[in-house]
Amino acid sequence: MYNFKENRMAGNTQSPTSKISIPLIFYHGARWILGVIFIYASYDKIIHPFDFATVVNNYQLLPGELVNFTALVLPWLELFMGICLLTGWLMPGTAIVSTGLLFIFTMIIYYNIHRGLDINCGCFSTSEDTMPANIFTITRDTVFLLLSFYLCWFSFIGSNRRRRTAF
Repeated sequence: MYNFKENRMAGNTQSPTSKISIPLIFYHGARWILGVIFIYASYDKIIHPFDFATVVNNYQLLPGELVNFTALVLPWLELFMGICLLTGWLMPGTAIVSTGLLFIFTMIIYYNIHRGLDINCGCFSTSEDTMPANIFTITRDTVFLLLSFYLCWFSFIGSNRRRRTAF
């Protein structure tokens, strides 16, 4: 239990909540947001692997042999990363992998829009009834990518800077 009287007598006028910093709050918020997004994104793909394989194939980027492999592995990787983000487990590695995946996803969507392909991005649903990938999709994924960059920065630089200045 925190004892205010003893802390003031020792010359410490800071409350226990003053040690919580904005970067730390933003870090946990980014972790939770991306964790929920990755778990939500994996759900439909895990349940409908054949439909997701069709979505992956529509991008026309992978050889046929890798389409099914990607459609089976990627949703489970997203689920695992979402769990890691929510729990804070393996954060440096999870931050790097999530940043890499989000960068690849964003660039692939941008590339296919540039090529003129009118495809479903397959981000959250394998249904063909969803809107095709567009500038909104790129903007949304760029926001996710920025959150992931922040997690990388905080995991490798920000948290170390905070530890050095804590003493």
